Amino acid sequence: MILEGRLSVGDGTRFAVVAARFNELVSERLVAGALRGLEEVGAPDPLIIWVPGALELAGTIQRLLDADDTVRGVVAAGAVIRGATDHYEVVAREASGALARLGAQGRVPIANALLTVDSMEQALDRSGGKHGNKGYEAAMVVVRVAELWARLEATKWRE
Repeated sequence: MILEGRLSVGDGTRFAVVAARFNELVSERLVAGALRGLEEVGAPDPLIIWVPGALELAGTIQRLLDADDTVRGVVAAGAVIRGATDHYEVVAREASGALARLGAQGRVPIANALLTVDSMEQALDRSGGKHGNKGYEAAMVVVRVAELWARLEATKWRE
């Protein structure tokens, strides 16, 4: 048997986009891409939450999931752009790691649209430019995985 997530949402399936305001130009483009993707697959009324920066993403997602059991998947969006100090290394590593650990808990799928790039040009290329929109791509991932997880819970394939 082969199981793979589909681009479909069931009745009452709700998604959230949690985005970092820091590097807002890029984040807004990522959020717009995620919302466009969710709209394309018929996801009703996604919740949008803005936080100050990338380090606040995972904690806010955790709080959201603790407070709202109707959310079936989350897109985490933002941009960490390399600067003149090593602060980039810390933020990129810690924010990405926290999102990965949260996603590995398996409560709901967390799709990572947190860009970690060397320049604003690279960020713009990945938020609607020549490399697509990673927010849109993350929305497709979260819908596919949420649909797959719902079928895994409901299917008697184990018998």
